[in-house]
Amino acid sequence: MAESAHHELAAIPGTPYPEALAAFGEQVRLIGPGQWDAPTPCTDWSVRDLVNHLTGEQLWIPELLMGATVAEVGGRFDGDVLGDDPVAAWTAAADAARHAFAVPGATGLTVHLSFGDVSGQYYLDQVTTDLVIHAWDLAEGIGHPTRLPAGLVDFALAALGGYGDLSGTGAFAPPVPVPDDADPQTRLLALTGRRDHP
Repeated sequence: MAESAHHELAAIPGTPYPEALAAFGEQVRLIGPGQWDAPTPCTDWSVRDLVNHLTGEQLWIPELLMGATVAEVGGRFDGDVLGDDPVAAWTAAADAARHAFAVPGATGLTVHLSFGDVSGQYYLDQVTTDLVIHAWDLAEGIGHPTRLPAGLVDFALAALGGYGDLSGTGAFAPPVPVPDDADPQTRLLALTGRRDHP
């Protein structure tokens, strides 16, 4: 989610990764049979594409925490990783990733990302923030607007707040203007080019 210019930023203590997994997983389990092709706020991604992206992201975690490079993993997780049972695929990938980060010392490892080497803590912060934003996207895509848990919103705001205009990374639309007294979720979504529906 973050670009190489930012990977030296300090990690945020108390990363709520299990909570972010749970928030996204809750939305995955709410997807109706006819909703997998529905659009999401990520304009290039359907509901299935979004779940596939996050599932693939979790599949990478055990590999990278064990020291593999992006080149060594190669295209193993390219394309569709959801198969015939997307909910089961998500659940298995999330469980494996959660266990990988729970190994003592995982956050102190060196992780080889595409833009350079980072700490396991930085990687954990990155994937947690991605889950938080996309949990909202998925909820919107399935017509289930949600208020994200306050702790997740606060974490993601702290993680992204120092980056300025995120649209320069190519991963986000330009920020949406919001009032100074906007609530934290509205401000978080606005930073990433999304408009909340309070």
